[in-house]
Amino acid sequence: MNRIDGSVDFIPVRIAVLTVSDTRTAEDDKSGNVLVDRIAAAGHVLAARMIVQDERDMIADQLRNWCADDAIDVVISTGGTGLTGRDVTVEAHRDVYEKEIDAFGTVFTIVSMNKIGTSAVQSRATGGVANGTYLFALPGSPGACKDAWDEILVKQLDYRHKPCNFVEIMPRLDEHQRRK
Repeated sequence: MNRIDGSVDFIPVRIAVLTVSDTRTAEDDKSGNVLVDRIAAAGHVLAARMIVQDERDMIADQLRNWCADDAIDVVISTGGTGLTGRDVTVEAHRDVYEKEIDAFGTVFTIVSMNKIGTSAVQSRATGGVANGTYLFALPGSPGACKDAWDEILVKQLDYRHKPCNFVEIMPRLDEHQRRK
């Protein structure tokens, strides 16, 4: 059912990667590196990359800044999606969302179940849209980032993917802001 339509041209998407961590640095950001490598391998553009602390306001502010940047189409964050007290990425994303992509978390859980069994229940991966920009929050493990990219995002961020994909509706994400 899922397929790539070879008669359609690939459209590169401009993606920002946000690592949420109190301890990671550019030198040891394995999950961020997984995403950056996969973004490049798929033919997309790394539009920005940053590490922020596990602080809800800091995360939400950075998401809003990138959503306001016309040079960024998608933001993928990694880290802070768990259940501990410092895990506030999901809440920060939801502070910014205009619409949540409910099925993203569901599909991610299904993918994770196939890899890690019932431990998948501890993930709160989420996706949404704000200001015409897609936002995805992934767990902070390299394996989870690989799974989310390889099983979901690489397909949905490919304009050639059929029967449908996120890219084809990208021009309409902010149509409500253009109506008078």
